[in-house]
Amino acid sequence: MTRLLNQLFGGIVASALHIVGVPANPATAIDDTFALELLVVCGLIAFFAVVRLSLSVEKPNPAQQIAEMIHEFVGGQADQIIGHGYERFQAFVTCIFLFVVLNNLIGLVPGIVTPTSQPYVPLGVAVLTFLYYHFHGFREQGFGYVKQFIGPMWQISWLLFPIEIISHCARVMSLTIRLYANMLASDLVTLVFFSLVPVAIPAIFLGLHFGVSLIQAYVFMLLAMIYLSQAVSHEH
Repeated sequence: MTRLLNQLFGGIVASALHIVGVPANPATAIDDTFALELLVVCGLIAFFAVVRLSLSVEKPNPAQQIAEMIHEFVGGQADQIIGHGYERFQAFVTCIFLFVVLNNLIGLVPGIVTPTSQPYVPLGVAVLTFLYYHFHGFREQGFGYVKQFIGPMWQISWLLFPIEIISHCARVMSLTIRLYANMLASDLVTLVFFSLVPVAIPAIFLGLHFGVSLIQAYVFMLLAMIYLSQAVSHEH
């Protein structure tokens, strides 16, 4: 798949990278990690297209039942954390959760490196989350959103403002490192035991990888909800 993508789009990607000063070979401009990310995205689009085209009240098919379970699960979490008006953000946090969890789980396939064990994958999702919740903060509160950064006392606003800016930027680093480090560690542990004892024992660590994948996707989604709830809250 990676070779096919490079044959079709490698030249375009390499040219785009050259424009921003990044040297790239058209034959290898697209790596395996990006190909796997694209595979996950296309799979999600296909899944929800099937669900949308086959919606049925009386006889829901298995795909619709899975989609409803995901919708209820994410919606329940969003209702508790974000509160009133959470429906506006449910699509975003659902996509975040599914994208992260599938990129985590794809690492269970032998010979495939987990995409989220590459730092730029969780970084991309973290930056998108950062931009998204700040956008809705300004959209909901206008320039009053800035009050969250200066605190209730204007006398010390000069001190609190840079601290808050650093704190929000650190959220990107926190989201990135937490997901990247956990998935990289899980990959390395599984690889080590596969190389030492290729039968039976590695299955335990594949199960561990499965559990870590679900937990890290859930934590990423929860943190995105928490940041959104703080950004759109009028209680500051």
